[in-house]
Amino acid sequence: MAEKVKIVEVGARDGLQNEPKTLPAALKIELIERLAAAGLAEIEAGSFVSPQWVPQMADTEDVLAGIKRKSGVRYPVLVPNLSGLARARAAGVEDISVFTAASDAFNRKNINASIDESLARIKPVIEQALTERFRVRGYVSTVLGCPYQGEVAVSEVVRVAQALVDMGCVEISLGDTIGIGTPQKAREMFRACAQAVGAAKLAVHFHDTRGQALANILVCLEEGARVADASVSGLGGCPYANGASGNVASEDLVYMLHGLGFDTGVDLPALTETARWISHQLGREPASKLARLKTK
Repeated sequence: MAEKVKIVEVGARDGLQNEPKTLPAALKIELIERLAAAGLAEIEAGSFVSPQWVPQMADTEDVLAGIKRKSGVRYPVLVPNLSGLARARAAGVEDISVFTAASDAFNRKNINASIDESLARIKPVIEQALTERFRVRGYVSTVLGCPYQGEVAVSEVVRVAQALVDMGCVEISLGDTIGIGTPQKAREMFRACAQAVGAAKLAVHFHDTRGQALANILVCLEEGARVADASVSGLGGCPYANGASGNVASEDLVYMLHGLGFDTGVDLPALTETARWISHQLGREPASKLARLKTK
């Protein structure tokens, strides 16, 4: 039996929130339902951050209310604080994500807090979420470099990942937010984090700004990674990093994983067609190699 790799589909949240065009709730709902039908078992459905900062996610309640939830599929949302947690609770969410970065400079630009201040803000959110039996995932940005401070020490990535695990996060997503990493640095970073918290608790989240995302994921797979974040059609980018393109495209990642003999549970033709469909809705070409291939 083939070994499994879980893909966490982030296109409907991390992707769409960084696209210049805002889609109506009905199209977001259709996107999420298409992704679930294609076999994705974990699909970010939105976020409960302030609409002032992320207007593209202002209709997350409507999206969650409209989704025909498929059995066995998780629909996590991002929450920044206790107010966001309350909104998640009211929307019937079971899975939430919290976020910080391994760079002080990035955190200060992003959320006006140091690393330690951000962890202190997150702690009561996680504690309350666990009391209410939410499943909590933690995002760590800038694990391979920061647009403001440059190099990020691996020791800081490990420290932040360890802190989130100690607080109760069941999975830590390690994000190369500006797509600056190369395979050797990705391997060293993942290996250090795995030694601290165990590879089973880690996911990788690589942007493809410099065309390195698949190579970075491959070396992390060799180090024991079995969860990878990806965005259908390579949607998105990073508003805090000039030129940062979207996450690695889900369909390109699935193609590689299937070629390596891994089981993703994903129907690749259906996912690729979804990539073409959502790109058409956004009025742009797909960012992935696979979705750009001409079909008969």
